[in-house]
Formats: sequence, C-alpha cells, structure tokens
Amino acid sequence: MYGLYDREGVLRFANPDREACLDYAKLFELNSAHFCLMNLIVSIDKEANVNLDLSQAENNN
Repeated sequence: MYGLYDREGVLRFANPDREACLDYAKLFELNSAHFCLMNLIVSIDKEANVNLDLSQAENNN
C-alpha cells in the first residue's frame, strides 16, 4: 500500500498500486517537489514496537 502526501504532510491518496499514486499526482499537476510517495506497509517487527497508548502530547519533544 502506498500513500501520497502533500508538502504539508496531508495524506492525499492511498492505493496498493504505486503507479496509481503517481497518476494521481500527475492528474493534479503535483511535481515531485510537492509530494512524497511512501510505502505504507509496516513490517511485523516494526509494528510490534508501536505503542498506541501514548498521547500526542507525550510524543512531542
């Protein structure tokens, strides 16, 4: 699964097909300086280390 984020870090589009995400960027005339394409699949090892009980305030440094 891939996610296309804009410059402000807002998820604009998610799709299992990488090319579909790039087509979305092309459709809305976003060049590579205005978006970030990320693979959203997290490995099982990384997922085990996520603590969802922490609030956002506790995570801010």
